[in-house]
Amino acid sequence: MTDADLDRSYRALLAVPSIPRILTGMTIARIAGSMVSVAVILFSLQKYQSPAITGLVTFFSLFPGMLLSPVMGALLDRHGRTRLVIIDYLIASSALVTIGLLDLAGSLPPWALILIVSISSVTSPLSNAGLRTLLPILVPRHLWGLVNSVDANSFVVAQLLGPPIAGVLVQTVGGDVGLVLIGSLFGVAALVTVGIPEPEMAAHTTGRLLVDAWQGLVYTWHNATLRALAICMSALHFGAGVQAIVVPVILLGRLHEGPAVVGLAWGLSAMASLVSGILFGRVDTLGRERKFLTASLTATGLGMILLLPTPGLPLVLLAMVLTGILNTPGEITMFTLRQRRTDAAWMGRAFAISMALNFAGYPIGTVVAGALAESSLTIAILLGVVMCFVAGLLAWWLVPDHAPEPRHVAVPVKL
Repeated sequence: MTDADLDRSYRALLAVPSIPRILTGMTIARIAGSMVSVAVILFSLQKYQSPAITGLVTFFSLFPGMLLSPVMGALLDRHGRTRLVIIDYLIASSALVTIGLLDLAGSLPPWALILIVSISSVTSPLSNAGLRTLLPILVPRHLWGLVNSVDANSFVVAQLLGPPIAGVLVQTVGGDVGLVLIGSLFGVAALVTVGIPEPEMAAHTTGRLLVDAWQGLVYTWHNATLRALAICMSALHFGAGVQAIVVPVILLGRLHEGPAVVGLAWGLSAMASLVSGILFGRVDTLGRERKFLTASLTATGLGMILLLPTPGLPLVLLAMVLTGILNTPGEITMFTLRQRRTDAAWMGRAFAISMALNFAGYPIGTVVAGALAESSLTIAILLGVVMCFVAGLLAWWLVPDHAPEPRHVAVPVKL
């Protein structure tokens, strides 16, 4: 069969065994995760009335998992991915329910909220990277672009549904009850994931967890493409972290809108991303990754510029739509490039570490933006814009235009 004869349709993708369940479980968990990202910010802003505390809560809801991603990645390469994903979903569910119940009981000081979200964050790489590493293993190579589009768009669907629902929940039933309801969604995702088979594949392992984790770090850093993506995508996500704090502060503080409008703003951004992802999903990025990354990352900063004047609601919503449209092609390009240039035997560790490094700028951006927003929103927004521009320049400078693709270990898969 020639390359032209291969079926590249969505029907062919969904015919791959286990893929529909994997995508369903991921999407449910991502919807819950997108609800959490907005609900926790709204909850802490309303409860403690402090952007600085909100920035710290957001930071600790992400940073511990990023710090421990090499260990979590090593676990993924050594043990069954599916069971570890289920464990993370159950921990996330328990954490959210605990937060809600403690607040209902009037026993949730800031340190307790920070402690709980930190504990929940530790295992987050297991689900963030676990099911995603199954995709290039189970899906034929000619369908990678398509599954990456579905993967990216499941994030978009989550952002489309999650933030508006979270905003409405916080506004109608309160943040405490809302967090309990969101926690139940992670329980549903765990149920959907139960029974997904584990593929048999080779893995580079020493039998010692910490040594495997260290080797994963070394592999990822010495992979020129993964190293470049870590640097430029982290700069981009610093800007995204700034946006995550300043948009609610503008809408709630300056414009005196309700939590539901904050959710609507993120929902519009997600809708724009969905359209952008569908249109870009069929584009062949091979050999043009650096150009697409540079254009997308730089252009995302242009959308954030609209937040710089004292904006009314229409301008804020337009800024959210533009950043959604402009960011998605870069994300899809990054997914495919990472798959092409990562050895299959290292995917658990490399993906977990790469995802953590790529996203490392986000929690830092939230902390910095939270501190700056106390005195100057303009400086916070300017910093976010500049970091997006820097991300584009770094992508052009650092991402290898051409690199030999790693040898993928061919191992029979039991389904």
